Amino acid sequence: MPDEQNNNFSIPPEIEDEIELHHSDKLVGIFTEPIKTFSKMANEKTKTFDWLIPVVFLIIITNVALMVLMTNPNIKYAFQEKQIANIQQQFDEAVKKGQMSKEQADQQVETIRERMDQTGAAAQVIQLVSSAIGIFIVFFIVSGVYFLFAKFLLKGDGTYNHAMTAYGLPFYIAVIQWIIIVIFGLVSERMIMDTSVGSFMNIDKSSLGGFLLSKADIFSIWFYWLVAVGLAKLFKSENLNKYVITVFSLWIGFNLLFFFLSQSIPFLKPFLGM
Repeated sequence: MPDEQNNNFSIPPEIEDEIELHHSDKLVGIFTEPIKTFSKMANEKTKTFDWLIPVVFLIIITNVALMVLMTNPNIKYAFQEKQIANIQQQFDEAVKKGQMSKEQADQQVETIRERMDQTGAAAQVIQLVSSAIGIFIVFFIVSGVYFLFAKFLLKGDGTYNHAMTAYGLPFYIAVIQWIIIVIFGLVSERMIMDTSVGSFMNIDKSSLGGFLLSKADIFSIWFYWLVAVGLAKLFKSENLNKYVITVFSLWIGFNLLFFFLSQSIPFLKPFLGM
């Protein structure tokens, strides 16, 4: 009787390197083996789908998450009141500068409040479109910044498409983050926009300490570490540390810049989640 053949075998490394990754492989890879996944992608032609699919997916999930949260009347009321408070602060500044009267400011605030209460399907469509446009604009700008730093400061060997892929593929982390945000929001009946220590503890982000705690977010740290790995490998660098330092410095540096700008330019606060 012939010996039973052993069906357990491994793919030789030289053959495995020649197997082209599908998008689903890359999706799983950034969670399980990000360094290996991005290293293999560096030897393949960049594909638009590798950044476009996660970006579109995030846009959809973000808008669905907000609609789900807004089905809770307590969350909806608290969210609208926070928006009104930010708008009221801007009008109060205008009144102090003599740009409008107190009566005009109050009337404007009341009109905005009424429009919020009357939002329907058309407003949701406008919100979806504007959200998509905004996310894409930010995505292209941030990708450009990463490309400039990776190409010219860190002397990497890559293209703008590589930068978009390194920044876009980790967006799947943000998708998971939004799922957790929805679960926490519905359970606590609170609207939060991230999974940071500051948000969970409901700390005021208008102070420097509160703003820094809003960046103590395991998902954000995970996301930017993956961006650094993606840039390092796609720009064919063996020095991962310098990319990690660069990416995290840009993240913290720009956030601090916008924080201090928001202290003198109040209308920036809503964009920073304050």
